[in-house]
Amino acid sequence: MTEYQFYALTTVILFFKMFANSIVQGLGRINANAFVTPEDARFFAHAPPVPDEVPLVKRAAMCWRNDLENIPIFLFLGLIYVTLGCWPEGVYIYFTIFVIARILHTIAFLNGLQPWRTIFFTIGMIICVTLAIQILTTVL
Repeated sequence: MTEYQFYALTTVILFFKMFANSIVQGLGRINANAFVTPEDARFFAHAPPVPDEVPLVKRAAMCWRNDLENIPIFLFLGLIYVTLGCWPEGVYIYFTIFVIARILHTIAFLNGLQPWRTIFFTIGMIICVTLAIQILTTVL
């Protein structure tokens, strides 16, 4: 598998990880029969909307926001890393570590597991910093 193909695979895996988090949010609402938006409450629950999301849905939404703060940055750095031809073996090592860290971060986040959530977040950020440094050393 080429570095570009591995980057594509990484992107798809991260998409499915985020998609799974969206499913958690939807199932959380359905299982609790609790919907904040009036149209969803009418359609799914045939009841008035609830004033606030259930705790699992809130937690999944926070996890989603965290993904949006980290995964796009990784994807941009990863694409530049591959395009510039930085250390080719690094693609397989760094990208794998990042994906595993983000999956484990989601599991820890959804289950309220500290310090694991912070540890997995930090691992992902270390990978991003490592990519950035290697990109800089390649272009300078």
